[in-house]
Amino acid sequence: MKQLISKSISLLLAILMVFGISSVVMADPEITEPDSSEVTESTEVTTTSTDDNKEETIITLDEHKRDFLDVDFSDAPEVNGKAYVVFDAQSQTYLLGENVDLPLEPASTTKIMTCLLAIENLKMTDIVVVTPSMYSSIPDDYVKLGMTEGEEFTVEDLVNAALLKSCNDASLALAIHMAGTEAEFCKMMNARAKELGCTNTNFTTAYGFADPSNVISVSDMGLILEKCVSYPIFTEISTSTQYEISSTNKYSDTRVITNANRFISTQTYAYDYYIGGKTGYTDTAGNTIVAAASKNGRTLIGVIFGSDNSETRYSDLINLFDYCFSKFTTVAIDESEFDPFIDDITMRIQEVIVDTDLEVTAFDMNLVDYHTTTTARALTGNTVVIDIGDVIFDGNAAHQEFEIPLYRKYNDGVTYEVGTIHLEVDAKERSISITPEKNTSKNLGTVKNITITIMAICLLGAVAIIAIFIFRHKSLKRKEAEFMNKSKML
Repeated sequence: MKQLISKSISLLLAILMVFGISSVVMADPEITEPDSSEVTESTEVTTTSTDDNKEETIITLDEHKRDFLDVDFSDAPEVNGKAYVVFDAQSQTYLLGENVDLPLEPASTTKIMTCLLAIENLKMTDIVVVTPSMYSSIPDDYVKLGMTEGEEFTVEDLVNAALLKSCNDASLALAIHMAGTEAEFCKMMNARAKELGCTNTNFTTAYGFADPSNVISVSDMGLILEKCVSYPIFTEISTSTQYEISSTNKYSDTRVITNANRFISTQTYAYDYYIGGKTGYTDTAGNTIVAAASKNGRTLIGVIFGSDNSETRYSDLINLFDYCFSKFTTVAIDESEFDPFIDDITMRIQEVIVDTDLEVTAFDMNLVDYHTTTTARALTGNTVVIDIGDVIFDGNAAHQEFEIPLYRKYNDGVTYEVGTIHLEVDAKERSISITPEKNTSKNLGTVKNITITIMAICLLGAVAIIAIFIFRHKSLKRKEAEFMNKSKML
């Protein structure tokens, strides 16, 4: 019996060894790891330049904002003042100027920042209750609206009084109403100036008190007025001839405020294109003026600080506006100008990377909205240029970005950058694909191993049962034989 059991177990082990039951998971030989080697050769895309026998001047986007300031325009108007500037609001280009970044006292042109903050932070119908701090510190010879403690004004009343008549108490009242104190309001003024891009500004007064530390450059003042005239309410107030303040809780009569700006109040300096601004004067600042003019869809900002004569500043600014509207041309830049070339550039890039593991993942055109140049240059004609000479693809890099310059080239040899193409190139994702046939083969192999395992277990169980049955049968036979022998002995 022992020999039978031993033989059965040996048979079972042999079966298991033949069919290879194992817990080790083997890699499918049909699935391979991606090649870790990288493309080492870099590919360069170039363009062919044209030889027009002219000396070419390339002006970048950043350079173009101020490049005209370095040009000597011999026919430009003379300006009486310590500093002046004319700024094209559409193209963000400085056209003419002198000492444009020199910090100087602005006098009452300070008030345009106070009124800007009022427009941005208050409602015109809001009520301001007058306190002594809103007028008591202002010198007696400064222009005032005339306020009484506890008197109530609307924000619209005070903004009109500040812009039209340059009432210093109206401006200070707005400041203290917004910030609690003039000092805290000046912090608001300087923070807003910084947001607008001002770099040579330090406000220490809300209304233009003669303080040598209250300074701003003409270029910074132009940025503030540009923002002001973007609000229709500012233009509406600045260009009105007069405004009436109704009777208040402390004053029974109507106050009539007349616009003191000569662009509006006189025929001599009336300017049809004027859309808003402010004048100022102190002994230390001299005569100051900031104004905006709009003509044929173009908006120019002009600023003059330190003029010797109150009337000359108006005539000088009118001359500057007329000259710049004529001398310079501002046009919209349309993507359609570049469309015929974009497909060609795209095709050339694809041709270069077609045999690599690279693919284009971003191709975005970014153009300036408006471009300014001299009228004479614009009349010579221009062509479009896309420079991809510096685009070099690295086959080893997983991600690459490029800024491709877009140019407008004029026939006098001057080329302006007017935008860029943002190009991104990435390595293709390497994926492992398994065909249905290979999947089927792998699944069948797994099922086969499981089936064999089950069959082996069943066979082992059957052998064990048979062995037990045989062992029991022989045991009974032995006992029966022993019983018979004992009977015979009896």
